[in-house]
Amino acid sequence: MKKKLAFTAGSPITVELIERNIYLIRDQKVMLDRDLAALYETPTKVFNQAVKRNLDRFPEDFMFRLTQAETSDLRSQIVTLGTGPGQYSKYAPYAFTEHGVAMLASVLRSRRAVQMNIAIVRVFVKLRELAESDRAVSHRLKEVEQELKRHAQAISAVYDEVKRLGNAPAPPKRRIGFSAGAK
Repeated sequence: MKKKLAFTAGSPITVELIERNIYLIRDQKVMLDRDLAALYETPTKVFNQAVKRNLDRFPEDFMFRLTQAETSDLRSQIVTLGTGPGQYSKYAPYAFTEHGVAMLASVLRSRRAVQMNIAIVRVFVKLRELAESDRAVSHRLKEVEQELKRHAQAISAVYDEVKRLGNAPAPPKRRIGFSAGAK
């Protein structure tokens, strides 16, 4: 998990900024409600109210609430904790999967929300393509590794045979030429 969204209203949104706010939780790539609210330039409370009014659009594979342990782990990743009331929500954040982020477009209808949804979905697609590419590279590496093992076995067999032949006693040398007693 990563640190809090480094974003201020009106600042340019880059792919890297969005990528830094995609977390891997429960083996799923998700974005948290507070980060999405910041990107949409809306208070987290207002963002979550809009989601709660439309809960039927967010099944568990689209959105889930973090457990207390997950929330604690998330907070422990933030090096500098703010002090004072209102710094951290007393409620565990919601985590939105790629499908949940796409569904937000039907809930949050501002121009900014639509633009951000498009950008975020594109980043999720890019990450999926990278993961698929990594799987292809990993598969090819396994094939190369198997080929190298076969080559190593063949080289070892050749080496063993050469060593065996090198250690074998030499056959007796025959003399060349005529022998004085031979007829």
